[in-house]
Amino acid sequence: MIAPVLYLGVSVVGGSLTSLALLPGPRRGKVPALFFLAGIMVGELAPLHIAWQVIATAAFIRAGALDRWPGWVGLAISLASWSGLVLAIARGQRAVAAIESSLVDTLGPAYRDEIEQDLRGDLRSGSSIEWWHNPFRSRARGVERIRNISYGPNGKRNLLDVYRPSEGGRQRPTLVYVHGGAWTMGSKNWAGLPLVLHLAARGWVCVTPNYRLSPQATFPDHLIDLKLVLAWIRRDGEAYGADPGFVVVSGGSAGGHLAALLALTANDPALQPGFEEVDTSVAGAVPLYGSYDLLDRRGVRPDSFQKEFLEKRVLKTSPEADAPGWERASPRYHVRPDAPPFFVIHGRHDSLLFWEDARYFVEALRSVSAQPVVYAELPGAQHAFDQFHSVRGIAVAEGVARYLAWLQSTRRPRPAPSPADVGDPPGG
Repeated sequence: MIAPVLYLGVSVVGGSLTSLALLPGPRRGKVPALFFLAGIMVGELAPLHIAWQVIATAAFIRAGALDRWPGWVGLAISLASWSGLVLAIARGQRAVAAIESSLVDTLGPAYRDEIEQDLRGDLRSGSSIEWWHNPFRSRARGVERIRNISYGPNGKRNLLDVYRPSEGGRQRPTLVYVHGGAWTMGSKNWAGLPLVLHLAARGWVCVTPNYRLSPQATFPDHLIDLKLVLAWIRRDGEAYGADPGFVVVSGGSAGGHLAALLALTANDPALQPGFEEVDTSVAGAVPLYGSYDLLDRRGVRPDSFQKEFLEKRVLKTSPEADAPGWERASPRYHVRPDAPPFFVIHGRHDSLLFWEDARYFVEALRSVSAQPVVYAELPGAQHAFDQFHSVRGIAVAEGVARYLAWLQSTRRPRPAPSPADVGDPPGG
């Protein structure tokens, strides 16, 4: 009798995790964290969960699990769980269409034709994505990683890594990817690797920095450090193959918040103490599942958890005492006509930071910006959906690569031709 009962218990665990990964979570209390963890550990890794559940089922059947009714109930739950996991994979695949439709809606149906021929390369739309692959890959063929380069005065928190094509080369477009972690944790070692490796393999130089964290740091310390990263790229980036004149910022969660602020507060002397003269403008921004209005004046958050967390650990002041300070920390209140192009991406099932906040931010930015603002909502996507080489993570990386190729082609300054390139003047 023990095998049927054990199998039933294992099936209930597997089925429960699948359910949490598929359903939109509540927005109150601590329960949303369970949906978040299930969403990324099960929803994004669904093929692995199908594999272990099938293997466990085979082992239990061999041990006699189907000799009693609990085993048959367990089998029914497992079959339902596998169906749910297949649905999770299919939802991940839907990110392909969501990303592409967002690009077409904003940039136009012929946006691919605007991409320069030498930048088109393998601009896939996800049709080649396979269900079975290594989701934990931290390397890519033809990409080298240079670790722990110092960019500022704050020790280990001011180190960065550079991912670049191992073949070398100069003046390569550059991405800064800012890790998340609620402004209090996180590391450059695992930040957005699907996107970073994909772009580095396509010829980009990708910079992943650490930065000071709360509660030891108080905002805007985090942002000042990231501006120091831009200063480092302007000063030393060429030695690593970067093009200091074409830098794009991205990041997820708190990193998405900080990436948006980086793009919208360029050359603000109050945020560049001691290096006020450095150009900290960027060519574009791709914030992922970020927080854009810390004051939540549109009432997106149903409880005060994030406000209390920010008040105690990050800003260390209340919005009642310093509303202008909270506005300064919110990308929503920095929208400006000369903002760089944006591509904002958020998951519809995000249970930690909500898609409505991203949508309101995009609406505000579109109302004033002279540059295109692309916005994609991904069906079924939880928070941190880009941290694994999942079906969805790969689709997003490929979509962002297409957007950045378009951005290079339409916004990157062209170097002046040399006399040898110009040739003889007409009639000469």
